Amino acid sequence: MAADPYAHSATLTRDQWAWEFLRRNPDYQRDYRAFITIWRALEADYGAPPNRDFSRWKRDPRAYGPLPGDAELAAPAGELCTVDDDRVLLECWIGAKWGFHKFPLDPARTAPAPDELSWRPPPHPDAPAEPPYRLDLTFDLSLPLPPQLEAAKFRLVSRAAELRRQGQAAPKTVANQCARWTQMLRVLDGAATPDADAADLLDEAKALVAGGYREILRLAEGGVEAT
Repeated sequence: MAADPYAHSATLTRDQWAWEFLRRNPDYQRDYRAFITIWRALEADYGAPPNRDFSRWKRDPRAYGPLPGDAELAAPAGELCTVDDDRVLLECWIGAKWGFHKFPLDPARTAPAPDELSWRPPPHPDAPAEPPYRLDLTFDLSLPLPPQLEAAKFRLVSRAAELRRQGQAAPKTVANQCARWTQMLRVLDGAATPDADAADLLDEAKALVAGGYREILRLAEGGVEAT
């Protein structure tokens, strides 16, 4: 019996999950192919890091972004690696475009080691809505705490029951989304049997591939949604 090619997904970290969707983005694949072609040509002319002749490398206009035919990069979050005339080195430019700091990875890579992924903080959404599963509680420290704790517990349990009745989803975590994300990968790769649910999954998966992978980075590593 053949091994399940998605078995590794059960142990993926938040950052690795974001990569699994990004690497399936055809625009990222195109950018990487263009980038690595230029990079290898530069290495052929000036040597490979750390032994490259960087003084000559940085005088070559090919060493800077944007990629040929691409638009200028909108101001990203975080620092850009520039030279004295403020031009952005190509590897830093493509990383900033797609949301990470380090050297862009080959999209053929599956589950790279955590230290190979260094994501930039995802942009904050415009006017984020208050999550329905958040409940603010106030305590009066001048009064006995036990009855206040009991009252708070009652409010929490009641609110959780109300959300379940309304069909509100629980906060997303890496743990509770793992199975769904794995099924999305199967649908994206054509490895799932088509059914009524597959179309909805495919739409969600395409949204994650297109840029929604940054939303995964809003989840804290411990599994609760970051604020």
